[in-house]
Amino acid sequence: MEVILTHENTDFDALASLLGAWKLYPDAIPVLPRRPNRNLRHFLTLYWDELPFVRADDLPHRRIERVILVDTQALTQLKGMSSRTKVLIIDHHALDRDLTPGMTYSGEELGATATILIEQISETHLPLSPIEATLLLLGIYEDTGSLSYPSTTPRDVRCAAWLLEQGASLGVVNRFLHHPLSEEQRQLYDQLLDNSQIHEFDGQSVVIATASVQGYVEEISTLAHKLRDLFEPAALFVLVELEDHIQLVARSSSETIDVAEIAARLDGGGHSQASAARIQGQTLDQVRDELLELLKTHVKPAVTVGQIMSYGVHTLPPDTTVAEAAEMMRRYGHEGFPVVEEGRIVGILTRGQIDKALQLGFDNLSINFYMYKGAVSVRPDDPVQKLQDVMMEHSLGQVPVVEGGQIIGIVTRTDLIKLWSAPPQRPRRAEIAQLIEDALPASLLELIQQASQTAAQMGSSLYVVGGFVRDLLLGTPTLDLDLVVEGNAIALAKRLQKRVGGRVTSHVRFGTAKLILDAKAFPIPYLDFVTARTEFYEHATALPQVERSSIKQDLHRRDFTINTLAICLDPDRYGELLDFYGGEQDLKRGLIRVLHSLSFVEDPTRMLRAARLEQRLGFRLEERTEELIGNALDLLDRTTGERIRHELYLILEEATPEEALCRLDELGVLAQIHPGLKCDDWLKERFRRLRESPISNFQPPTSNFQISILYLALLTYRLSAPDLESLIKRLKIAGEDTALLRQVNRLLFSTSELVKARRPSAIYRLLKHYSTPAIFVLWIATDSEPVRERLELHHRTLRFVEAEIDGEHLKALGLQPSPLFGRILSALRDARLDGEVSSLEEEEALVEELLAKSGTNRF
Repeated sequence: MEVILTHENTDFDALASLLGAWKLYPDAIPVLPRRPNRNLRHFLTLYWDELPFVRADDLPHRRIERVILVDTQALTQLKGMSSRTKVLIIDHHALDRDLTPGMTYSGEELGATATILIEQISETHLPLSPIEATLLLLGIYEDTGSLSYPSTTPRDVRCAAWLLEQGASLGVVNRFLHHPLSEEQRQLYDQLLDNSQIHEFDGQSVVIATASVQGYVEEISTLAHKLRDLFEPAALFVLVELEDHIQLVARSSSETIDVAEIAARLDGGGHSQASAARIQGQTLDQVRDELLELLKTHVKPAVTVGQIMSYGVHTLPPDTTVAEAAEMMRRYGHEGFPVVEEGRIVGILTRGQIDKALQLGFDNLSINFYMYKGAVSVRPDDPVQKLQDVMMEHSLGQVPVVEGGQIIGIVTRTDLIKLWSAPPQRPRRAEIAQLIEDALPASLLELIQQASQTAAQMGSSLYVVGGFVRDLLLGTPTLDLDLVVEGNAIALAKRLQKRVGGRVTSHVRFGTAKLILDAKAFPIPYLDFVTARTEFYEHATALPQVERSSIKQDLHRRDFTINTLAICLDPDRYGELLDFYGGEQDLKRGLIRVLHSLSFVEDPTRMLRAARLEQRLGFRLEERTEELIGNALDLLDRTTGERIRHELYLILEEATPEEALCRLDELGVLAQIHPGLKCDDWLKERFRRLRESPISNFQPPTSNFQISILYLALLTYRLSAPDLESLIKRLKIAGEDTALLRQVNRLLFSTSELVKARRPSAIYRLLKHYSTPAIFVLWIATDSEPVRERLELHHRTLRFVEAEIDGEHLKALGLQPSPLFGRILSALRDARLDGEVSSLEEEEALVEELLAKSGTNRF
């Protein structure tokens, strides 16, 4: 038989999980634990007949083939179980035990185990009675604090809403979740409340409540929940001294306080958010003192200032004028600046203060009269709680970060808001590091690690950013590495070159360097190093001005959130994922999103990039981002043709460029570039033909043309000659590309003559001046079979036909070089093409005939 089990000290989530598992596995027997708490006993007394539970003592005496274990990972032994019994664990906590043979785990980190089961019940359309729906809702509400605990997820909320639709009663839920305390519980609660002490560890509040009672008081955990609701601490520890032992009940709402780890040091157990211990042989004071020592070593700041701050900071001297400060704010987009005099912070200037001074006309007044005065700062290792306190105390939205007496960065109100709104993240350094090691060949991985070590020796930090990180997290890694240095990228590249060889090229203005690698030693030709920088634009569509900055500001200048992800390569932070702007969340949602509303104003070519990435990745444009494209279309007219052409060529290098082109057509971008450009079914069909046609059979081996230019020729195929010339001028298309586009355009308007041509020589004369790529484009584009037949005939046969007689032969016949040479040689080729001559003798006879008709003597 199969049974469904849970933990002995059963709560409503465990009971609800028993029911949910039974709905999914109706042949299994849901076994009621022997020690349900008082609330559960009262609930079961009222609704026992409506529920499927079986008491352990009433189980049939049969062999247990499989156990479905819910809301716990600790297996309770029953008669009938053996080493051959299979176990399926369903839990809403991460797996924290070794799986023995026959065990499997199915779980996710959600607010309640019941949520996992309810989702499956909903998906399979299993019916629920109102009582069943109510019990399942009790399970979610109890473990999520009525959907208020930080561990609550959107999926818990959706399941709760679905249960209400199935008839769950909130009245019953409230009655049993807020069950009146017994007299013994009330007395114990009052004692715990009186003895509660609040401690702070690294900015996080921890409550320790103690009490001593005679006899047994059940459901101490219920009292712990009430105390947690009252104090709202990061963690709560309840110590109750009973007759023969001390009972510990612990609860945590912070990811950095693992109460299971602390309980384990006291011979207890549980999971990271809820644990318990039975402690013997110690007094209450001894246990409390030991607990305090454990907390000192086990509690770490949830988030430190250093994790959310921006490194590198612009400062102003106090004699800066209001107008100068306003210009600095406009240029860098900052909301304020630290004011520094002789290396010391003397105040902070905010945008509000500057705006007020400008309104009053005090442009030339010193900011010393308007700034907030005082040496306000935080350290990078301070918890964010301290930062919040500093901001509230001084009413400031930005605070300098100081280390060793030096300003190293700034942290803002926006940083805090992003922290609060970001979904909780589990530590992933080891996971990310493994992804990097799996993605990179050994020689390249060693090179990256050498670069990281070299940067650390120079006091710099090294990051891999952008597309590599994006594709790594998507499971499609590439070797396209972009390395950003918080420090001097050129100096780092030169120092690394001394260790690994190669040569360095650099661009001082932009702080970039390229380390050219030995092709025999490495799988890529070079490594790019870029100094972390910020950009500002003098006007819309202008090329950016560049200044050295921090990694956070460097990432902020990028185009889309999914390209702002970075991985730190420093030896002590290797594998740390930096996600300041929600890039990973947008990766999961499949969204292309700009970082701010002026993104397309600063660089309109991002419109083309957005469509390319959207189609390549199978993502979609975020709604506001698509709206911003529409608002900025006219700015393409002020963007240089070279920049638009560059992005257009990148699209044409995609595997299926018509997808991005048609998206650009939908967005109005193609028409903005040129009103004659369009992507429709005709173009999509021609692009498909181009990919599926035997290009290699149509193209001579010596040609090196790329398929992207053929795509461009098809895109411009239907333009009139004047429109084509205006597009060539607009995009500044030059060289062989322009020649091909013009040839295709002329060919298109020669097709009627081509159809009329019956003799091979006439076909040859029409096509002889056109390149093979141009002829091939027409062959792809046209639907006219006569035209295609003539193009194929020319490509496969006619262009190779030559007369045996050439200029030297004519000289040998005694002819003097003259314009007649060309006419004779052309006539000989035509005769060969049309089958009128087939040998040297016949060619010589034709020459004699042509000379006789022209009246020309040989000498």
